[in-house]
Amino acid sequence: MDLSVFLTADGWIAFLTLSLLEIVLGIDNIIFISILTNKLPKERRGRARMAGIGLALIFRVAMLLGITWIIGFTEPLFSLFAIEFTGRDLILLGGGLFLLAKSTSEIHEKMEIRDHQEKEQEYQQQAGKNFLVIIAQIGLLDIVFSFDSILTAIGMTKDIAIMILAVIVSLVVMLLFARRISAFIEKHPTLQVLALSFLILIGVMLVAEGLGQHISKGYIYFAVAFSLLVELVNLRVRKARKISSK
Repeated sequence: MDLSVFLTADGWIAFLTLSLLEIVLGIDNIIFISILTNKLPKERRGRARMAGIGLALIFRVAMLLGITWIIGFTEPLFSLFAIEFTGRDLILLGGGLFLLAKSTSEIHEKMEIRDHQEKEQEYQQQAGKNFLVIIAQIGLLDIVFSFDSILTAIGMTKDIAIMILAVIVSLVVMLLFARRISAFIEKHPTLQVLALSFLILIGVMLVAEGLGQHISKGYIYFAVAFSLLVELVNLRVRKARKISSK
């Protein structure tokens, strides 16, 4: 890995730009990890988050080191209804459908109080088994999100050193903020549903990408940011009302 690229201004600009983009692209990943790990006993959540982010790092660095193999996944494999499918398309399509199914079932559990309480008790009783199940689910989505992340990195720079270091920086930032994001989401049930709705949008986007229809993530991030802003205002208003009523 040639680090001499960091002796140039262009190298640093590419590194900082890609790092910022990787952090933004990692938002959906960290939300998914936060929602799943919050179902575990508190003493296991930190380990689960570290394991999930560690898997993401391993997958992304491995993909970057096998960059020729990854590029091969963009070659057409077969056609169906005049749509050409590549290995990347199949992975995005499968990941999108999994994300849609998982997010929908999580929203169902949140809304069905009795069902949710029974599930919580079940998870507490089978903490060890569910730890492995959750890590496996995080690993599956990490692969999908990693493809998106790596293909974005390839489109921005050809230098492997910049790509790997940008990915490491973005995942370190994710690790630093993962606990706070998890605690904030767990504290507010409405934010949990909002976060799951965001993951449904990401699932729809992945399915569309898998079918050859490009949807800019900017639209999704704007919609979610606006919804989050509205909900934060609602939280402040409810808090102010509680204080004034005392």
